[in-house]
Amino acid sequence: MPAYLDAGLLSPVRAGTDVEAAVGDGAWLQAMLDAEAALARAQAACGTVPAAAAKAITAAARADLLDLRQLALAARETANPVVGLVKALTAVVAQRSPQAAEYVHRGSTSQDVLDTGAMLVAARALRLILADLHATADALKDLAAEHRGTVMAGRTLALHAVPTTFGLKAAGWRQLVLDAAGRLQRVADGGLPVALGGAAGTLAGYLQYAGEGADPATVLEELGAAFAAETGLAAPVLPWHALRTPVADLAAALAHTTGALGKIAADVLVLTRTEIGEVGEPAIAGRGASSAMPHKQNPVLATLIRSAALQVPALAGVLTQLMTAEDERSAGMWHAEWQPLREALRLTGGAAHTAVELAGGLTVRPQRMRANLAATGGQLLTERISAHLAPRIGKTAAKDLLTQASLVAATTGRPLADVLAELPQLAGILTRAEATRLLDADGYLGAAHALVDRALHTPSPPAPRNGPGTPHTQDP
Repeated sequence: MPAYLDAGLLSPVRAGTDVEAAVGDGAWLQAMLDAEAALARAQAACGTVPAAAAKAITAAARADLLDLRQLALAARETANPVVGLVKALTAVVAQRSPQAAEYVHRGSTSQDVLDTGAMLVAARALRLILADLHATADALKDLAAEHRGTVMAGRTLALHAVPTTFGLKAAGWRQLVLDAAGRLQRVADGGLPVALGGAAGTLAGYLQYAGEGADPATVLEELGAAFAAETGLAAPVLPWHALRTPVADLAAALAHTTGALGKIAADVLVLTRTEIGEVGEPAIAGRGASSAMPHKQNPVLATLIRSAALQVPALAGVLTQLMTAEDERSAGMWHAEWQPLREALRLTGGAAHTAVELAGGLTVRPQRMRANLAATGGQLLTERISAHLAPRIGKTAAKDLLTQASLVAATTGRPLADVLAELPQLAGILTRAEATRLLDADGYLGAAHALVDRALHTPSPPAPRNGPGTPHTQDP
């Protein structure tokens, strides 16, 4: 195996996933070649490149015909891979059609090709991510419906708070996934534009080949529309060489997605703790094994998702910071985008891929949830008791009394109902039977059931729509 190959050894969350291949060096090279081919076809549609030349360029724009490693090494001499790519592509085209070679990269500049390629890579990756988010949301919908009435302890600041249901928790997870899918879909639907600016954002190189007397506005409109149609990307209002909104918006949506999935992972990691044990990851032989402790089955899926959630927001911060590009094209700012963008895409894709399995195979343990509810002897219901007593003895007095009674129950290990029944302040006000009834967790779930029902009526994310096609799907 070549020493320079990034095999994912230190990034297992994305190792072996479809998105890893979709954003790898080979995919990125093919996307740039697709941009070159699409540009030639667009120019042919506008009459500035012969149709035969565009066809020859499209046929030659195949990553397997170029030496990826040599292109990477050559990029050190030009600070970007497009210069070497254009030279290599031109040579391949010239072998097949010397006349067509004259039309490779006509009027274009490196950033047009690389940025358009980056948007193609992103679009293809987003289709995979959205499909996984769709599957995750469906699995979480099933969990929420199945456990609509499964009572568990709600926890705030790490401690038992009031009762809730696992159905409501799963519905909340699903809502986060829906929110993430919506943000990514909006980016995919119109936020990934072609790059068409020429050397300094004026399109002068493209216009030069339109001929004397050509109307710049007409050429701009026609070429932009044709290039967008050939790639399946959006047509921008202005060249965006130094206006990096598309990358910043994409980065923000990726950060939100991993954050949403990371919330699910964080909850699962808490609930799988030995002392809690309310859920478990799907049991697969050999998965989660410890190198030292044979008894362990570590929650690896949640761990992998969380690892991505901790990285992508930082990468998004880097990408947003790079909006401060100087001049019409930046030295260093643009170049610094490529690796963080690729890493953000593949980490998000890895997290989404992993979430499908986690959500679809999660083991829920209602009996353990019941046991944990009883661990504090009814103290989860102090809010309810306090509200019941407030009209009788006053809000402040009720709260103080419940605070003292809870402390006694916690230190002695006695049920809270017994402690309350013995308080002289509550004689004739709260019987033990009333206390027992009010301390029943099933009777204090608020609107949990209704909230789950409402959430389940929220539509699932739509299946990913067709976006930029696979390479070489269209001839001029």
